[in-house]
Amino acid sequence: MRLKELFKNKTARIVLIGAAALLLLILVYFVFFRQDKPTAYTATEEEKRLSVLLSEIDGVKSATVMISKQNGVPVSAVVIFEGEDGILTRTRLMEVAATALSLGTRNIRVYPAG
Repeated sequence: MRLKELFKNKTARIVLIGAAALLLLILVYFVFFRQDKPTAYTATEEEKRLSVLLSEIDGVKSATVMISKQNGVPVSAVVIFEGEDGILTRTRLMEVAATALSLGTRNIRVYPAG
C-alpha cells in the first residue's frame, strides 16, 4: 500500500525515475563503452637473464624471451631477436635457450624481430 502512495507523489515519482535512468546509463557505459587497458607483460628474472645471455651470441643485437611454465617448470619458450637472421643464428639461439632451460629444442621457437 505504501508503494502506491509513494507513486502518487509526483516528486517521488520523478526522483525514482531519474535514479533508474541514471542506473541504466551507468550500466550501459560499463557494458558497451568501457575499454579495459591492456596489461603490460613484465618479464620474469629468469627471462631477463636468458635474454642477456642470448644477446651475447654472435650476430644477435638483442633478444627477448617469454617462458611458458606449468606447475613452476618451464615447458616451452619463445625467443624474438634482432640481428642477423640466418639458420646458424637461429640454431645457436635455440640450442642455448634449450640448454639454459633444460628443454628439448622442439619446445623452443625462435623468430626475428620485425
